Amino acid sequence: MQDDMMDAFNAQTRQMFEPMRKINSLMLNNMEKMTQYQLEAMKRYSQMGTERIRSATSIQDAESLRDFGTQQAEIMNELSQQMQEDARAMGEMSLQFKTEMEKLFSDAGQQMTEKATAAAKGQQPGASGAASSQSSRKK
Repeated sequence: MQDDMMDAFNAQTRQMFEPMRKINSLMLNNMEKMTQYQLEAMKRYSQMGTERIRSATSIQDAESLRDFGTQQAEIMNELSQQMQEDARAMGEMSLQFKTEMEKLFSDAGQQMTEKATAAAKGQQPGASGAASSQSSRKK
């Protein structure tokens, strides 16, 4: 009997913590994904910067300076486009995370509603039985 009570308690505890475990797992996965993306973006930007520094060290005359200036404008355009793409990708990841969180909360709310409904239906017969036993005691 005591083992049955412990098993029931363990099952209820698992059910209670399952939504929190799912949320924590989702948050951790999202954090990993965002961090990885940001690290890759930082690597791209630092490589672009070091390439520009290398190009600047190769300037030897007015013509190479003019070429460097032209390349600099092109690189700035590339950088602007890359930053826009990165912002869009981060926004999409955030929207996906938001959608998944909403689904988790919706599922958890639905489960709670179902359990509350089942518990209310299970208590109604017992409640009326308890009321009738109290009324029979008063007689």
